[in-house]
Amino acid sequence: MPKQKNAQPRPKTLYRVKNWSEYDKALVQRGSITFWMSDDFEKTWMYAGEKQRGSQFDYTDQAILVMLTVKEVFHLTNRGVEGFVRSLFQMMKINLPVPDHSTLSKRGKDLKVKLPKKTSQSLNIVMDSTGLKIYGEGEWKVRMHGVSKRRTWRKLHVGANPEDGEIQAVLLTENNVSDDQAVKGLLGQIEQTIIDFAADGAYDKRKVYDSLNAHSPEVNILIPPRKNARIWTHGNTKTERLKRDENLRAIRKDGRKEWKKNSGYHVRSLAETTMFRLKTIFGNELSARLLETQTTQALVRCAALNKMTHLGMPQSYKVA
Repeated sequence: MPKQKNAQPRPKTLYRVKNWSEYDKALVQRGSITFWMSDDFEKTWMYAGEKQRGSQFDYTDQAILVMLTVKEVFHLTNRGVEGFVRSLFQMMKINLPVPDHSTLSKRGKDLKVKLPKKTSQSLNIVMDSTGLKIYGEGEWKVRMHGVSKRRTWRKLHVGANPEDGEIQAVLLTENNVSDDQAVKGLLGQIEQTIIDFAADGAYDKRKVYDSLNAHSPEVNILIPPRKNARIWTHGNTKTERLKRDENLRAIRKDGRKEWKKNSGYHVRSLAETTMFRLKTIFGNELSARLLETQTTQALVRCAALNKMTHLGMPQSYKVA
């Protein structure tokens, strides 16, 4: 329908933060460079495990993880974080060696990164993906001369809890992997029962519903079927009605806009908020060249963002 000339613009919803004092302190704490070293720090820094085939490890996985986390939070290179931590150890009078940039690069391929999570009970999940550039021309050259074949991206798939912003699952893939293909791998990282699951229309695939029902049979799925969608299982059959078909029937009856409002689908936008936070804090590029190392880099960023989230998040409310 053509837009009415005299139509009044819809007023923008206003929100206010009710815990601004605590949230302000959390934002300041994110930039703190204060380091605490435990009494057994030396035992957790130098490798003392089983011998490896070939050259032996000098440092534990924890030491490598600390170095890579500092690198991502403070936007340093491998050489830069090596010098940064060396200077910290000198000021703190810690007589320990520091992994060099080559060690960080090699160990980063196989490093296991575990997301710090506080949520232990059933939860809600919002899911989305975004692109991260790994190499190619800059934005200005692309605008002036067009996109080159060498311009390459990776896709970061994330599942987050909309209640507190905590990232629950992460998967980095090549840019030709669709959103629905990543769902099974993401759900495999979530142990808790999922109550509500929200995602955009790109996830309206049978494999997504099958994976969700296998993970949490009672899950409430909020995925808007596409505009040309059809009923998968008609109501006159004896089989159980599909949750996806019920959503489509509600949309046909009340309209897509009303369905989104009544179902609570708009919580899905918090997945985009998670992506925005990741790119604002860490940037939209990956500096590593190998997919394995890029995966570690993405996981380290998500783990660091979870730690920042645990420091404090805003509690907002709608202004009447």
